[in-house]
Amino acid sequence: MHKLIENFTTQIREAIAIGRKAELTPQHHDIRNVVVAGLGGSGIGGNLVSELVGTKMKVPMTVCKDYHLPEFVNEHTLLICSSYSGNTEETLQALEEGIKRMAKIVCVTSGGSVEQIARKAGLDCIIIPGGMPPRACLAYSFIQQLYVLFHYRLVDLGFEIGLDGAARLLDREEKKIQKQAMKIAKKMKKKIPVIYAAANMEAVAVRFRQQINENSKVLCWHHVIPEMNHNELVGWRDKGKYAVVVLRNETDYSRIQLRMKIAKDIISNYTNTYIEIQSKGDNEIERSLYLIHLTDWISVYLADLREMDPVEVKVIDKLKAELAG
Repeated sequence: MHKLIENFTTQIREAIAIGRKAELTPQHHDIRNVVVAGLGGSGIGGNLVSELVGTKMKVPMTVCKDYHLPEFVNEHTLLICSSYSGNTEETLQALEEGIKRMAKIVCVTSGGSVEQIARKAGLDCIIIPGGMPPRACLAYSFIQQLYVLFHYRLVDLGFEIGLDGAARLLDREEKKIQKQAMKIAKKMKKKIPVIYAAANMEAVAVRFRQQINENSKVLCWHHVIPEMNHNELVGWRDKGKYAVVVLRNETDYSRIQLRMKIAKDIISNYTNTYIEIQSKGDNEIERSLYLIHLTDWISVYLADLREMDPVEVKVIDKLKAELAG
């Protein structure tokens, strides 16, 4: 896992090359909504794309993490089915539903049943490199989704500037990032992680939580500001072994920054571990990928400190085996 995280910028560049070369059917359709179907390491890419460009599109974008597609999906829907293995049962069912409803479908996968169904149905399918844990292939999956949106004329190629800048930024900062990640991981050891971020960075917070779950083998939770100010903040009444990690941006809305400051003053009464991580970068893509890369490193270093194998996910394998009957 360490090597896979270290190669993140290589993956970004390879994903760009794949996206540019993808041979998709020429489209002149009236797309009125976008749905990304995907779960886990494959699904988080949809959340990230939705936050980075979804709010800038003229049509709504939804991420579906279930067996069934929303009722509004029809021939005017662009459905992106993202399953790294190609065998995610929820995504497979969503794919079958999308075919029945005549949605315009593009699949992103390394193979498996998703590729087979796509080929049989004559659907566009972007193949990405396989043989790795899905959560270690975020760049492959989410970058292809950006190119699909571009192909359907829903976004322009401006995202390439952010991707290229992010790769260069991370290459420059790699040693500093790893050093900072280890310091933070040591502070989090033997504590329950609590992750906070601004609402427009929730995908990054979710990614961090998922990496802590799978790589570090630790339960944790996340919430976003301002919403947590209206409920969860009241729950801070008892001292405990919590490690609060707040993902910050200099560009956060001024009222959000004020809310974060006030929340810090309150929460600090109940925990001695309150960590603020400041992003770096000149745009949203750079800042998001910087935080994702840093927090990925935190998760594997925390696994090391806990003497856990960051790759092993036996409990998920057991679940899938029992589901298969």
